[in-house]
Amino acid sequence: MRRAAGSTIFALAGLLVVLAGCSEIGITGRKQFNLIPDSIINSMSLQQYGQFISGSKVSADVQKTAMVKRVGSKIVQAVEEYSQKNLSANPFAGYQWEFNLVEDPNVNAFAMPGGKVVVYTGLLPVAKSETGLAVVVGHEIAHVFARHGSERMTQGLLVQMGGIAVSEALKTQPDATKNLFMTSYGMGTQIGLLLPYSRLHESEADRLGLVFMAMAGYDPHEAVIFWQRMAEQSKGKSRPPEILSTHPADETRIRNLENLIPEAMGYYKAAGAQGQTPKP
Repeated sequence: MRRAAGSTIFALAGLLVVLAGCSEIGITGRKQFNLIPDSIINSMSLQQYGQFISGSKVSADVQKTAMVKRVGSKIVQAVEEYSQKNLSANPFAGYQWEFNLVEDPNVNAFAMPGGKVVVYTGLLPVAKSETGLAVVVGHEIAHVFARHGSERMTQGLLVQMGGIAVSEALKTQPDATKNLFMTSYGMGTQIGLLLPYSRLHESEADRLGLVFMAMAGYDPHEAVIFWQRMAEQSKGKSRPPEILSTHPADETRIRNLENLIPEAMGYYKAAGAQGQTPKP
């Protein structure tokens, strides 16, 4: 009888932990389980970002750097306006935003908690315009808005480390925790149990990013055009099949974006269409 009572108390305690870690993502309404404190994830993010920037060459191109900062600032402002009107708290509270363009031929960009956004110069020829750049920056900032990295890290703690608290993991398994952080934020490669969640996150960030770029005054139709260019660029190149990729296949992503355009256009019209912006 005592054992049964103890099991019930343990189960209730576990349920309270789960409920305490649950939240709802704005716009999509998806329920999210996350046990990583923002203070810890932001501290780890700033450390990794500092190491990255110190080992990278920041672009000296004033015009292109200004464009990156302009796009990032407008999208952040749109997210904060949305949050003020629709959410109980600002998900970017306390963030100190930085937008950097680094000299790197890879077609890439990333955003990290704490407000650190990096665009690689290799992305600009594919983006072609400020609006094309907004497609990618909006997507990356959407990951931060939705706390996808923290959610992934929570899943990793449960699957790989038996659910121990992140503060304890940092003390007892610092290297493993650091690797988990890097994987959670797309800075590593992992194929396994967590892969489907990552594809879910990518699709959710596509939807959120489309809305955020529209709210910032950028035509969301450009997202479809941008990914069509990406699909053309990847033709004939070796790439993993969709089942082993953290990103949806180009065809899947384009189809999903086309379906999401009507929703995003509602935000675009409300923001006031500014049209296509000049090429960099």
